[in-house]
Amino acid sequence: MNNFLRVFRVADNELRASFLPKYFFVVKGSAVSDVSASNAFDAALIRSGIGQCNLVSASSILPMDAKEIPQVNITPGTITFTVMAHVDGVFGETIGAGIGFGWLTKENKIKYGIVAEAHGIKDEEDIEKELRRKIKEMAKIRKLGLKDVKTAAESIKVTKKYGSVVAALVFLPSSFDKTL
Repeated sequence: MNNFLRVFRVADNELRASFLPKYFFVVKGSAVSDVSASNAFDAALIRSGIGQCNLVSASSILPMDAKEIPQVNITPGTITFTVMAHVDGVFGETIGAGIGFGWLTKENKIKYGIVAEAHGIKDEEDIEKELRRKIKEMAKIRKLGLKDVKTAAESIKVTKKYGSVVAALVFLPSSFDKTL
């Protein structure tokens, strides 16, 4: 069995399957198109480096031992789990999207990480402020400390009929060999 999907026994009558990412990286990209919003979105994904992947939406938790790595090339067609922010806009609008993450602590020990996304008719500065507010609120709700917050945002002024901006945190399985 590979490490992408692990099956383990929790109790005598219960089995759980788990994908536990060990590595992650953050990407962002933007594009415009005169053809369609879908074409602008596709081009933004390509510019971000994940346009060749089958993207699956994940929620906002990083395992405590997950490590951020530089962006890597992923084999075309790979089912790829992401936390993604995405916005579409039309000519003349300034649109932006971003991802932020931070590590939750209790008694100065990392418990796990949290991820937030933001998007809208906003510039990078507004997106980054929103991300920091969201991450602080997520930590507060959980009654945990917060450290090492990072954000990545991008915005564009749409210069064609359609525009799109994406930002994503991309999960990689524990079997990924980061030495490639």
